Amino acid sequence: MKTFNFLILISAALVIGLTSCNNQGQKSSGALTANAAERTYIPPGEYDEFYGFLSGGFSGQLSVYGIPSGRLLKVIPVFSQDPEKAYGYNEETKPMLNTTHGFIPWDDTHHPDISQTNGELDGRWVFMNGNNTPRVARIDLETFETAEIIELPNSAGNHSSAFVTENTEYVIAGTRFGIPIPQKDMPIADRKGNFGASFSFLSVDQDNGEMDLSFQIRVPGFDYDLAHPGRGKSHGWYFVTTYNTEEAHTLLEVNASQNDKDFIAAINWKKAEEYIENGDFTTEATEYAHNIYDEHTHTATSTIKKEVRVLDARELPGLVYFLPTPKSPHGCDVDPTGEYIVGNGKLSADLTVHSFSKMLDAIENEKFDGEAYGIPILNFEDVLGGTVVQPGLGPLHTEFDNNGNAYTTFFISSEVVKWKVGTWEILDRKPTYYSVGHLSIPGGNSQKPWGKYMVAMNKITKDRYLPTGPEMNHSAQLYDITGDKMELLLDFPTIGEPHYASMIPADMIMSKSKKIYKLAENEHPHATTNDGDVRIERDGNNVHIYMTMIRSHLNPDNIEGIKVGDKVYFHITNLEQDFDVPHGFAMMGANNSELLIMPGQTETMVWEPKKVGIWPFYCTDFCSALHQEMQGLIRVSPADSDVELSWSLGE
Repeated sequence: MKTFNFLILISAALVIGLTSCNNQGQKSSGALTANAAERTYIPPGEYDEFYGFLSGGFSGQLSVYGIPSGRLLKVIPVFSQDPEKAYGYNEETKPMLNTTHGFIPWDDTHHPDISQTNGELDGRWVFMNGNNTPRVARIDLETFETAEIIELPNSAGNHSSAFVTENTEYVIAGTRFGIPIPQKDMPIADRKGNFGASFSFLSVDQDNGEMDLSFQIRVPGFDYDLAHPGRGKSHGWYFVTTYNTEEAHTLLEVNASQNDKDFIAAINWKKAEEYIENGDFTTEATEYAHNIYDEHTHTATSTIKKEVRVLDARELPGLVYFLPTPKSPHGCDVDPTGEYIVGNGKLSADLTVHSFSKMLDAIENEKFDGEAYGIPILNFEDVLGGTVVQPGLGPLHTEFDNNGNAYTTFFISSEVVKWKVGTWEILDRKPTYYSVGHLSIPGGNSQKPWGKYMVAMNKITKDRYLPTGPEMNHSAQLYDITGDKMELLLDFPTIGEPHYASMIPADMIMSKSKKIYKLAENEHPHATTNDGDVRIERDGNNVHIYMTMIRSHLNPDNIEGIKVGDKVYFHITNLEQDFDVPHGFAMMGANNSELLIMPGQTETMVWEPKKVGIWPFYCTDFCSALHQEMQGLIRVSPADSDVELSWSLGE
């Protein structure tokens, strides 16, 4: 088996080298059809057909692209501070990044998933995982802002997440790393049999989207990679790949590839609900943060929860089964009918497809091949639905179009391969540049794919763009999949390292998009919704400035009586009630960021002056012809000064 792994690595090096060389030749001969540019061109003032939501990977954010143009529409801050929008810097959003580890200003985002109704994308929310410090976020698609983040206890490496069941009953979050549960000091070498893992089931309120950690399912301490809930006939199940079933603790690139097969864990969450209903769970003490942004108060709150309900799959029959899958599988994907579960074994020469119907028959007739920690292992041949023979090297992820076809990425051979579901026939293959990870098709992970386009997300970009030093932005490539053969249409750089994306028709979201926050509905405790309420109040060393802004002035614009050692709170309300007229605010010497305040919204900045003098503040967002005049001054006096607080506008 070590020889096989060595051959895989040699093949990888050869393929990557040849692909790079081939690309140089294509630049002269032309890799695109003659009208490719026309098919991706969106004239000025016209809209793209689809929204594409791409994870930001190590940026910690979610980026929004228009498809097919590849235009970047917005970067939505989620798990990382963002000075452009003051997310995680202003007082209102700092609680969003609170955890039981303290304030965590970064995470690693991988898998956005759009809410569903009846197995079809509905465009209400996007859910996304924080991989490093396990969390799940909900992004509201009316405001394109992060509305909620919930921390996941008893978890480490929240990778097989965040995936949505077909009526958004749950967002399900797996765990990448096995760990001691509860955490304790123990030798790492004693891992085997002493570590555990948890799958978190977050219920979703169908009216407002708010999540609740309903329960967790405890499973053996393997490593868990990627997942998808069942759909159609397999609704009620959740499928997730495992690797390192050897439970190795060192040199995993060798020691976690010893077994001939790893598993796909098939989790029956409908059965879990029955166990919960019957009280067959334990309540464990734990701690996790639940952070919610209130659209009316424009303020986030963070609450520490203290317990979670746990179902132990090792003790509760019918809850989890293991489907043997070729070693080190990555993606786990379910076709639109819910019948076929694709296991992308990275070290396998073939692509394995399991049958849900055969799985149920194997369970009913107890066609088991042993067990792992009390969880039945089904016979491989009894659950095999089909095999795509030698499609490529290093399969990672599969999605589906609206014509019964599947598309799989191959990281090592840098290509996307199209094959027919049911016949397992390879229909087409196209190179990517280079080392493709995930791909996305509009609705390709639901019961209703729209097809038309496929976006491949590549890890290496050399030779594709103007060089920018030792590292270049990752690349997305857009393919037309309407014909028998895939056609490459466009390259476009991406934010961070996108792992996965979800795409949806634009007209499902556009009409619901919020334009302004109504001043009459502003319930922020420090809102100043008219100039008559502008004021400054001192409470010891705390000074609260209640300020308004509108084209083209800040009120007040001259402030005196601030002292060294004061803690100054700027509570600023944007009085505009016109779409797309935000205002910015920056204070010299403030050690956070600017504010960017939407129409009708209130935000707060804290400034602690360290030096005596006259210090300017100004609007950072160009809003009118007199934008430069939108400024003011603050006089800072010594700490023992007797200068009284005063402010003015036009005096």
